[in-house]
Amino acid sequence: MTSFWKSVALFAVTLSLMAGAFAQGDRIRTIELLTRPQAAAPQEFQSAQLIAQAWRDLGLDVEVEAMPWEQLADRVWYDRDAWDATAWQMVGRPERGDPDEIVFNLFHSSTAESGYNFIGYDNPEYDALAEAQRVETDPEARQRLVAEAQEVLDADQPYMFLVHPQVAYAFRSDVWEADTIVEQNGIGIKNFWSFTGAEPTGDQRDMILNSADVVQAINPLYISGAVDSWITELIWDRLLRVGPDGLPQPWAAESYTWVDETTIDVTLRSDMTWHDGEPVTVEDVVFSFEAPMGGEVPMYEPFVSGIETVEALDDATVRFELKQPSAAFLVTSLAKVNLVPKHVWEPILADLADDPDNAESYQEEMPIGSGPFEFVRWRPSEEVVLAANAEHFGAPAYDRWILRIVPNSEAAVGMLRRGELNFLSAYAGDPQVLVDTAANEPIEVVASTDIGFRFIGFNHRRPPFDDAAFRKALSQVVNRNLIAQAAYRGFAVPSNSPVSPALPFWHNDAVMDLETGADVSRAILEDAGYTVDGSGALRYPEGVTETLDD
Repeated sequence: MTSFWKSVALFAVTLSLMAGAFAQGDRIRTIELLTRPQAAAPQEFQSAQLIAQAWRDLGLDVEVEAMPWEQLADRVWYDRDAWDATAWQMVGRPERGDPDEIVFNLFHSSTAESGYNFIGYDNPEYDALAEAQRVETDPEARQRLVAEAQEVLDADQPYMFLVHPQVAYAFRSDVWEADTIVEQNGIGIKNFWSFTGAEPTGDQRDMILNSADVVQAINPLYISGAVDSWITELIWDRLLRVGPDGLPQPWAAESYTWVDETTIDVTLRSDMTWHDGEPVTVEDVVFSFEAPMGGEVPMYEPFVSGIETVEALDDATVRFELKQPSAAFLVTSLAKVNLVPKHVWEPILADLADDPDNAESYQEEMPIGSGPFEFVRWRPSEEVVLAANAEHFGAPAYDRWILRIVPNSEAAVGMLRRGELNFLSAYAGDPQVLVDTAANEPIEVVASTDIGFRFIGFNHRRPPFDDAAFRKALSQVVNRNLIAQAAYRGFAVPSNSPVSPALPFWHNDAVMDLETGADVSRAILEDAGYTVDGSGALRYPEGVTETLDD
């Protein structure tokens, strides 16, 4: 072949390759990754920066957008079609010591429209496992179902699980008796039992604590964030509480009895009143569990969905008939649902029945509960003040619970040193700094592996996040040990599961063997048909078009 024809042949090959390149799918749009600001959540913000750079190395254009928590939560929760990926957290609430709330509510397709499954994950195989573990009362059999559910999540990567933090909290030992500050398994010392049982060492009779996030709502029918839940736990009672040992125990209920595997009778305490002086009745209890069944309380609907009927048998006894056996009912329903006064909320919900809003958007001017603390005032972005309810059966030993909003972690530590705070209930800075600070002060630090976890939520409603291969590639490009060491300074346990190693019976350690790295992710993308063009940009598989704007 002459050099001329060789040139022609080479040119033809080049044209062919160019044609193949032009046949690539569309370039993937700019991906937006949401996070809280560095000052408010430095570990989360730094994790987002590390993750964004790893995604860029795969050929994606990534923008990290930081915004205050209230703005971030509002966008992600209520505008579920309008974001790509978000840094998020599931905090270690006591009732999450049973895996049902996490296994079912976070990922079951029934909670996608308005519940906890805000990413829109939908997998029938997973749904079946989540449903099966709910009704399996044999612990070992249920353990196997929960383990299998974690394996499905490992394969699908609906989230990029990052870490289970080793949360560090502190208190001033010259203000609080150390043996009355309770460390709860998987929760740490920032918990209901510390808040209600702490005893002063001297004349200081206010617990003054902090939050980096603002309070969004004080509403017994809405769970809007971690700090809000601290307040609702104290103002509103529940029939049961999860104890420091992780097991449910009677609270507003004097006792409970299983009549059979789907029937439970609960006896209400006789010495309870609402903060407005009205008695707490069995009718209030029935109303509290029936209200979320009506569609006006979507966030609590999953916690009552297993109830067939609830009725008052007499002036002290309420009977719950379940649709099927429930292994987690005590924890995820009786220890989860806040008791609310029927005389307050029945007319409110009636008014909302014909309103586009629901109970989540309603804010009482003076919240009324029956709990160990009463509402005093709320100054948005500044403080919340609660007063001890001296008439409560679990009355606190001090006078006021005062929550100060302190967005900066360093400022919070300074306030603790000066005595402006005496309980550090939120700290997102370097835990070693806190340990070093306490070395020369009357401050005690307690670090605990959290039930909760930190993650990146992928919006499955928006391509390409609806593709499991794409999610896996983005997830597996990031080394969790890097996140734990670089962003959390070693005070975290790498994660690839929503079930914390703080719950060893339920945690499936097998899913922790997650292969990570750029080469791993590139191979996943290549196998799924994604390509990188001449400019280094990642493109969809051939024939796939971009349906969303940058």
